[in-house]
Amino acid sequence: MHLLFIFLGGGLGAVARWSIGWLSKMILGVAFPYGTLVANVLGAFLIGMAYGWLTKQDSATWFAPLLITGFLGGFTTFSSFSYETLFLFQKAYYLKALLNIFFNVTLCLLAVLVGTKLTT
Repeated sequence: MHLLFIFLGGGLGAVARWSIGWLSKMILGVAFPYGTLVANVLGAFLIGMAYGWLTKQDSATWFAPLLITGFLGGFTTFSSFSYETLFLFQKAYYLKALLNIFFNVTLCLLAVLVGTKLTT
């Protein structure tokens, strides 16, 4: 049953991630992967909150595979982050590539910390 929850959550998370990327390109129209950054930071924050909340629960064992592994695993996008960073380097946008690395790693770590602290 856990595999079904992971499958459903992952599909919904991937669609949500794609939607954020599409919206950011439509609204901002710039050559920086803001959609991936937003998805990664928001996903990291939500994973931190979910982890903190789930550590206090006794009966929500089905919820972790659905939310953390499934939805948030499909929503956060390390592979997209890696591809977009490589693309920026290949196009000689070195500062943008380095900023993308810095902001994704730093903000995601802080978001997980804050999310966990808010729920523990």
